[in-house]
Amino acid sequence: MSKVDYEIVLANEEDRTDILSLYDMQKGREFCPWSEDYPSNETIDFDLSRDALYVLKKDGKILAAISLEEDEDVDSISFWDDNLRPEGELARLAVHPDEQSKGYGKIMLRYGMEELKRRGYKGIHFLVNKYNIKAISCYEVFGFRVVGEIHMFEQDFFCYEKEL
Repeated sequence: MSKVDYEIVLANEEDRTDILSLYDMQKGREFCPWSEDYPSNETIDFDLSRDALYVLKKDGKILAAISLEEDEDVDSISFWDDNLRPEGELARLAVHPDEQSKGYGKIMLRYGMEELKRRGYKGIHFLVNKYNIKAISCYEVFGFRVVGEIHMFEQDFFCYEKEL
């Protein structure tokens, strides 16, 4: 990807079917913690209502998505650094299976972090399934710190954090 041949835009209602399809493609893949019921149409409703869902499109096709998350359970984890508040959270990063390992995940993470910073957040935190090797290697490039481990949502997670 030497020249930019894609665009990242705020998702809208017309993107719903393609986003749901992108999410469904992830389910059942190795290390993917998503279930039959998550993420769902209701998840997309929540993200669209907050202008918090972004998609990467190439030639009109959605190749990746990421959400700016709001989750009180995650926000209240004791590992987060109070000096980085307010902190944002990124979630539901998905890349089309045919397009994985081409850098789109990193592009979406970078975009998400820039958007959080534009919205006034000082830091970022999120949970990563501790067995999701692909995600972990993607995040390493950005210098996130593992500040703890937690068992939530019936899974084992690393708690990742970084100043924006």
